[in-house]
Amino acid sequence: MNVLVVFLLLQWAKGLLSQRANRRPNYVVLMADDLGIGDLGCYGNTTLRTPHIDSLAKDGVLLSHHIAAASLCTPSRAAFLTGRYPIRSGMASFHRLGVYLFVAGSGGLPTNESTFVKLLKEEGYSTALIGKWHLGLNCKTSDDHCHHPARHGFDYFYGLPLTNLRNCGLNSGNVIIAGTRSITSFTLQLVTVGLFTLLLLDYLTSVKVPWGALGYAFLVAAILLGIIVFFFTQFRDFNCILMQNEKIIQQPFSYDNLMQKLTNEATDFLERNSDHPFLLFMSYLHVHTALYATPEFRGKSKHGLYGDCVEEMDWSVGQILASLERLGLSEQTLVYFTSDHGAHVEEVSDRGEMHGGWNGIYKGGKSTNWEGGIRVPGLLRWPGVLTAGKTVHGPTSNMDIFPTVVNLAQATMPSNRIIDGRDLMPLLRGEVQQSEHEFLFHYCNSHLSAVRWHPRNDTAVWKAHFFTPNFNPEGAQGCFDTHVCLCNRQFVSYHEPPLLYDLLRDPSETSPVTPASEPRYHQILKVLLAAVEDHHRSVTAVPNQLSVNNVLWKPWLQPCCSTLWQSCRCSNERDNGPPVDSDSSLSDA
Repeated sequence: MNVLVVFLLLQWAKGLLSQRANRRPNYVVLMADDLGIGDLGCYGNTTLRTPHIDSLAKDGVLLSHHIAAASLCTPSRAAFLTGRYPIRSGMASFHRLGVYLFVAGSGGLPTNESTFVKLLKEEGYSTALIGKWHLGLNCKTSDDHCHHPARHGFDYFYGLPLTNLRNCGLNSGNVIIAGTRSITSFTLQLVTVGLFTLLLLDYLTSVKVPWGALGYAFLVAAILLGIIVFFFTQFRDFNCILMQNEKIIQQPFSYDNLMQKLTNEATDFLERNSDHPFLLFMSYLHVHTALYATPEFRGKSKHGLYGDCVEEMDWSVGQILASLERLGLSEQTLVYFTSDHGAHVEEVSDRGEMHGGWNGIYKGGKSTNWEGGIRVPGLLRWPGVLTAGKTVHGPTSNMDIFPTVVNLAQATMPSNRIIDGRDLMPLLRGEVQQSEHEFLFHYCNSHLSAVRWHPRNDTAVWKAHFFTPNFNPEGAQGCFDTHVCLCNRQFVSYHEPPLLYDLLRDPSETSPVTPASEPRYHQILKVLLAAVEDHHRSVTAVPNQLSVNNVLWKPWLQPCCSTLWQSCRCSNERDNGPPVDSDSSLSDA
């Protein structure tokens, strides 16, 4: 009898082990917002405490040359989810504004795009997005939700349909004014000079100025200005929205314990889905402005409120990792941490405090294709599968997560479109020594501004810039007059021939190579220009999701948890528990 019991137990254990071995992996994707690569200890920071994020590098693989597909939130996130350059999906702007600033715009990630989330859901995965979306919401009515996360494969959504903006915080400044300061100043100067010129014409010459018609024109302009002023005085109520699935639960959202609420939602999702495959996308609001930190973290870092936010985000990562461990899921889960692009170096509060991060040795920041704008953290942990403590130095892209996740989940890769990402697993496992990426292309909105070449069986990495932003003031690391660097006309300098850099020897992009310093200069440029021509031929025209019409606020698309003619205000948020003890959480590392 005892022998029979032992035999049955052995068979049960064998079956259980076989089931676990054959189970497809879970995925936890952690994406920071506007985090600089130099803000993390594992990338060289010695003054901010990020032990939980650093543990991913200690227990997994660190990508030292990881590249975001765009240097702004909306296009970068579109590329990440689809594995495709944003120009291919219409998520690259042809005008100045390269992201969505209003919930009531009509553009968004097209539903005919395949996200890796949608493909995994079709394979039976449970999927959730917690935090920031920023890829559109509605098309024709205020509740059609045509661009909602649910249309792209997410079973559950808890977070912001737009993004966290300065305007959402009390006394945090106005990103719209900051971004249009130079334009507003130019317009006022133009109007002043125009009026003065008309007065001189009327007074000194026989030309009779039609003051009556001008008066009507100014009246119409004043009415339009009044509507615009009304909208911006209500900006926070209209655009700072917290949703649960398709329901607005806070408008405007409150920052009180918001990080803990998001973290609790993430860990609750893990608890609910611990018995079958899942994908959790934790899309952090930190460290985009407006900055906020709970009292337990405020004032605890060495870098003001920005540093407090980085350390609070690290606490959240620790909570998610601890949940995986408690549920016995660590060895079945691939964890990936990154940022959507580089730190926003122009972010300075109204009181002069730096509210942007640090990009380490790399030039520039958010909205530029200097390395500081697109070089991002890339950390992957999968105990028992990936070698702990390994560093991969060759170029990789955040678009690579698409084919990596899809192949591991045994889902079917789309065959009717170009996928620009490359499967990372052969590189991570050490089966190959170089990524499949020979060329990576860098767009500033819809304009191709740079190209990177990693020759086969070579350690060299060459990068050519066709135009670069004009920093303000000269010698600075950003464009402080326009809040983010812009992509054309007087805001950039064009280079013919292109600026060429050897990133292996000059990662800070301080000294472009010349025919005198590099004998292969002309040969390298020839290869790069030919690659650009081939790439351009692969790009086909698609509807522009960031056109002026799609970006502009449309009153009939405005989601509101009360009647539009009333104040768009409500709070149906449940309590997510008391604040955390930041000191004890930091000591856990």
